Amino acid sequence: MFARISCMSWPMAASSAPAAPTSRWTWNVKAMRGSRRDGAAAPFPRKRRRPAPRSDLGPRLRGDMQGNSMTLALPNPRDEAWRWSDLSALPALAAQIPGHGPVDPSPYWIGTGGLRLLFVDGRYDAAHSAPGPVMLGPLAIASDHPLGQLATGQDGWTLSVPAGDTGSAAIEIVHIATGGANHIPARIMLADGARASIVETHAGDGWSNRLTEIVLGTDARLDRHVRLMQASGFTALRETATAAAGAHLAATLLALGDAGTRIDAALTLTGDAAHVAYGGALLARDQQRHDAAVVVRHAALDGVSRQHWRAVADDRATASLAARVEVARDAQKTDGEQSLRGLLLRRTATINLKPELEIFADDVKCAHGATVGELDAQALWYLASRGVPPQPARALLTRAFVGDALDGIDDEAVREAFRAAADLWLGAES
Repeated sequence: MFARISCMSWPMAASSAPAAPTSRWTWNVKAMRGSRRDGAAAPFPRKRRRPAPRSDLGPRLRGDMQGNSMTLALPNPRDEAWRWSDLSALPALAAQIPGHGPVDPSPYWIGTGGLRLLFVDGRYDAAHSAPGPVMLGPLAIASDHPLGQLATGQDGWTLSVPAGDTGSAAIEIVHIATGGANHIPARIMLADGARASIVETHAGDGWSNRLTEIVLGTDARLDRHVRLMQASGFTALRETATAAAGAHLAATLLALGDAGTRIDAALTLTGDAAHVAYGGALLARDQQRHDAAVVVRHAALDGVSRQHWRAVADDRATASLAARVEVARDAQKTDGEQSLRGLLLRRTATINLKPELEIFADDVKCAHGATVGELDAQALWYLASRGVPPQPARALLTRAFVGDALDGIDDEAVREAFRAAADLWLGAES
């Protein structure tokens, strides 16, 4: 059986707090927000033009990779997969010269007690690192991703965990940029029964571009959590993962700096009873843009996937989420779930949600929910009746909304660090 049904919905101009409705057989729902010059919600979205030929898309990056001249055409919003992204600033960011000044990574260490790696402008900093078994050096990863191609072949890091190794302390990796562009590839390989935990933090200014390949063996487990905290510029993540039989990938991403972000992930469950949980929170303000596009492909029996995302947009910011689940014909007994929820702190902000399910199997359990709204007026009234001032009340409700996306972090120290970072952002907004 192949099922793919499309429909469209628009949130009301004064909606209540996002509930969690779930529709099991409504597919490819797009929660969009139009606008008119008078500020009212547009009744219908604008007609979109036919995509331009690939060679005409976007600005171009010119540079040198390993001694060979290189010209790369970047996608622009006329490309369907990039229609909510704005990469026009990347050529200017790539032309900047890094500051090369001293950096202090101490505010970004969580203190998990595990290994530490510091990269400054894409270069490994041995003075502040304790890499242990992590290998460093050039790393070639095949990629057809427009931004991922820039990272392959560059100096990066590799973590290979042998079979049965269940080291408990999380490995911390901090990336600090001082301007310009830096590109780092990474490979994470867990053998059968191995377990690892990795926490990455991005801070500073400039364009940070990452390409990460994850390979999980039978019954392996990887907990991976990423904080995107750059003060300016752009952070781009391209991640691919394969999960063998019984493997488990749990990933949480928190985007809350003032830089723009683009998160791309392609995750494949290649073995029976594999489990993938990939989600997080996007917090945007001013005229910032956060964009996440995740594809989970079920290619084996009894696979389980969860995509739980929360987006908060203030001022004239834009947060966009495109989450897709593909179920192959032989992937019977699949259990896939998507939960995409957006919270508009001001009506001038924009949140785009696009959940998709494409199913070829006939014995599956797949569900999704997509909602965009404002803070619940009744909840605000209740808090006011209990003496809570308006701004702290708004911050309290927003914290509860965002916290739902961080509850899946098992490590208490990491979970509290992520919550503290989100609270700091929310405190600034209140």
